[in-house]
Amino acid sequence: MRKAALMVWISLLVQVSHGAQGHYARKLLNDLMEDYSNALRPVEDTDRALNVSLQITLSQIKDMDERNQVLTTYLWIRQVWHDAYLKWEKEDYDDLEMINIPSDLVWKPDIVLYNKADEEESGPPNTNVKLRYNGEIVWDSPAITKSSCVVDVSYFPFDWQQCNLTFGSWTYNGNQVDISLAMDSGDLSDFVENVEWECHGMPAVRNVMMYGCCADPYTEITYTLLLKRRSSFYIFNLLLPCFLISFLAPLGFYLPADSGEKVSLGVTVLLALTVFQLLVAESMPPAESMPYIGKYYIATMTMITASTSLTIFIMNIHFCGAEAKPVPHWAKVLIIDYMSKIFFVYEVGENCTTPESEKTPLYPEEPMSDKACYQDDRFHDGIYHHDSDKYKYSNGHSIHHSNKHHKSQANGTANSRNHHFNNHNNYASRLERGEAKREPTQRYHHIRRDELDYQAPPNPRNIQHLNGGLKEQLLYPTERTQVPACPCCCPCLQHKQVVKNIQYIANCFREQRATCVKAAEWKKVAKVMDRFFMWIFFVMVFLMSILIIAKAS
Repeated sequence: MRKAALMVWISLLVQVSHGAQGHYARKLLNDLMEDYSNALRPVEDTDRALNVSLQITLSQIKDMDERNQVLTTYLWIRQVWHDAYLKWEKEDYDDLEMINIPSDLVWKPDIVLYNKADEEESGPPNTNVKLRYNGEIVWDSPAITKSSCVVDVSYFPFDWQQCNLTFGSWTYNGNQVDISLAMDSGDLSDFVENVEWECHGMPAVRNVMMYGCCADPYTEITYTLLLKRRSSFYIFNLLLPCFLISFLAPLGFYLPADSGEKVSLGVTVLLALTVFQLLVAESMPPAESMPYIGKYYIATMTMITASTSLTIFIMNIHFCGAEAKPVPHWAKVLIIDYMSKIFFVYEVGENCTTPESEKTPLYPEEPMSDKACYQDDRFHDGIYHHDSDKYKYSNGHSIHHSNKHHKSQANGTANSRNHHFNNHNNYASRLERGEAKREPTQRYHHIRRDELDYQAPPNPRNIQHLNGGLKEQLLYPTERTQVPACPCCCPCLQHKQVVKNIQYIANCFREQRATCVKAAEWKKVAKVMDRFFMWIFFVMVFLMSILIIAKAS
């Protein structure tokens, strides 16, 4: 029962005390504002400056407009000063030490943001101030400020920015209002992280400035906001696609020239980089300093332009036809012999381990010349033909004598043929045993007779019709006029004409083959140059990538 009565008594005492403080607070406000004016600077001695302490708390970075160079921030501004006319004795007002009153009732320093970039007239809201019994006034007001910031995009997207926030009195000079720093830097304890920018500090400095408009000095406080851009977004959306696209430029040299897509690939890559360059240009301010990523795009576009130009030049070399000159000797030695081995450019079926003896020669062995063939014809005529082609048939003896003569000649010819074939068989057997040295194969244009024999028609003017000589001549054995088959022997004039025609056709084929060889050499030169420039441009792309990574670090 006693405890309940004690609790009731305490609650009544608290209510009475609060009611008493409210009563004294109202009385205090009436007493303070009775003869007070908020239009005058609250100092007892007008020759003395009023000290105003300034403290800035950065709450949030709302926006950074690089193109317009405007920084939008959310700040908490605290100003502290002493009002000489707003003091009281706390014992007279029930030990009341502090009251909260509207800021419009008291004098406030006209501290503004000097580098303001907001077109609208906006200032701190009319929040209440805290008034203490010793005349100290604390004014905390939030503010959304838009300040001009000189943005240096030279190292975009790995850039650091320094944005200044300069505060000072607009009408009071340094002799009237002296602004001081409450802290050496801005307060970042309540800072809300930004998705694009990292805040690495907000140092403050107090300056005394002299302006041309006024003779008196002005004090100002400058806060420097240190910002670092978060580059992950730009790396994955601008740099990485550029990396991948730039690696297509060297691969254009690896694309076969006969595909007809080498120049199209270069132009397509160039257009893609132009689109990315426009995206960067739209977000950057039109300044003299070019962004780092813009320099990278320009370097890559220059490289792709150069690769496309070289591709056009190499394609002209690749499609050199019969009207082109032969490959110069220095080009054969330098490009075909040496550079092709360095860059592993080989023909189909050829590799670096293929010996020289097994490689297909560019110039095949030539067939037998006309002079050699005619010498073999004369050699054949001297051996296998008589001095006279006339056949005389006087009687049967003559025929018999002639028949014997021709039979003996045929037997000699057969023996000669058998000796020739035996020599060939012996040489082939020795070649199989490895005793004979293999000689290079020679190619001959030749005419083969049907069944390796030919019977010349008799001349009627050289035949004497005696004792049935014509009949016996028609019944003459074919061995008399058989000619051994020689691969290059052309005993008749019409056959020599056929050989000439065949040699003409062969010459045409040789010329066509020489043209193909010349075109193949030019194609190999173009292929080696393609491989050379491919590696050169790969090294360039790699070095540019390393350079931009080093700049980022």
